[in-house]
Amino acid sequence: MLAYLARRLAESFLVLAIMSFVIFALLGLMPGDPIDVMIFSDPEMTPEDAARLRALYGLDRPIAERYLTWLGSALQGDFGYSRLYNRPTLDILLPRLGNTVVLMGLSLFLALIIALPAGIYAATRPQSLTDHGINLIAFAGISIPPFWLAILLIILFAVVLGWLPAGGMGDGQSFWSDLRFLVLPVLALTIATVGGVIRFMRAAAIEALRQDFVRTARAKGLSGRQIVIGHVLRNAMIPVATILALQMGNLFSGALITETIFAYLGMGKTIYDSVVGNDYNVALVGLLLATLTTLLANLLADLAYTWLDPRISYQ
Repeated sequence: MLAYLARRLAESFLVLAIMSFVIFALLGLMPGDPIDVMIFSDPEMTPEDAARLRALYGLDRPIAERYLTWLGSALQGDFGYSRLYNRPTLDILLPRLGNTVVLMGLSLFLALIIALPAGIYAATRPQSLTDHGINLIAFAGISIPPFWLAILLIILFAVVLGWLPAGGMGDGQSFWSDLRFLVLPVLALTIATVGGVIRFMRAAAIEALRQDFVRTARAKGLSGRQIVIGHVLRNAMIPVATILALQMGNLFSGALITETIFAYLGMGKTIYDSVVGNDYNVALVGLLLATLTTLLANLLADLAYTWLDPRISYQ
């Protein structure tokens, strides 16, 4: 297990290093740079001033050379300064990463406690009216675009009913006040996630119910509840765990849209604002943190396999 874990961590760091160069190069190839923004905001800046600033910040050098300079500083813990906020990049991103973890964690938790029972319930009653109803809800959740769903929730709960704030974040003084600002973005992400998990759980549970060990359990006189909880659930969770790990990227993408629409100060909105504002340091490190989150989610899913099925070995 330790050898497997060490190998996977090494592979993850290699992927992260490759992605850091790819993201750095793509950001460097974007039209405009921070100096162009300064020229636009200060018409009196001369071309000589702009050229001097580009040389000062290294923007006139090749992308590969600029990347190696950035990588050397990053390995020493210096990820640069934010141009928009005039603060160290990590001072901006780490608190907002915590906000996104809260948002994604609550959404994933709610999606699981809804989707897992619903998927198993539908699998035990295939082609029934209940099965068709659950499938209809799942397809609706998959089909609705996240941005449109967020707008509908704002119109209904904030504009028409006036129950919840349309966006923003609480002031941190009251738990219940802060919770009110979380309800709509969490609801939007949960609805966007739950449909796909229901579909995968239903398919995996149907496949597990067809296995020989289920027939053996029934022959032994076990009840339907005992069979589902003791045999079907753990076996069905193996493919679902893989899908959940892969869904982390989609969940983060949904969080980007949701945070932007609800003005929620998380990683998604910060990355969007930094890309629009040519704040390359924040955009680069934010995208790398998103990549790292997806890699760690896949690693945790692989480690969960041995708990779900003791027959699986990492030798």
